[in-house]
Amino acid sequence: MRIGELAQRTGVPARMLRYYEEQGLISPRRLDNGYREYDEYLVDRVMKVRGLLDSGIPTRIIGDMLPCLGESTEIVVVDPDPELRELLVRERDRMTERVAFLEQNRDALDRYLEAMDRNTERERSSTP
Repeated sequence: MRIGELAQRTGVPARMLRYYEEQGLISPRRLDNGYREYDEYLVDRVMKVRGLLDSGIPTRIIGDMLPCLGESTEIVVVDPDPELRELLVRERDRMTERVAFLEQNRDALDRYLEAMDRNTERERSSTP
């Protein structure tokens, strides 16, 4: 697929996709005419990269994490940086808190929707 289609399918602007390419986060193939051709698996990769960026993880770290984004069974970290580990633990914990908060908000919305539905049912049953 071309960059425009990848942008449309992921909601990530083409300019940002080129930046991801510069950072080594995605690697399109080049056609004979020089156009970029993006493989289907990159849709998922772009969505994961976007999610990590939205969580505050910088591209330099995401680049190191790329093997974790796929279905790889073995990940080897060469010369792990203790400060980087601490940063990633903090980010993971922050994500966990955000997920819990989102789950609470989702549950509150569910309860509100259920109350709306009950009210609608009561109105229907009381109307002749």
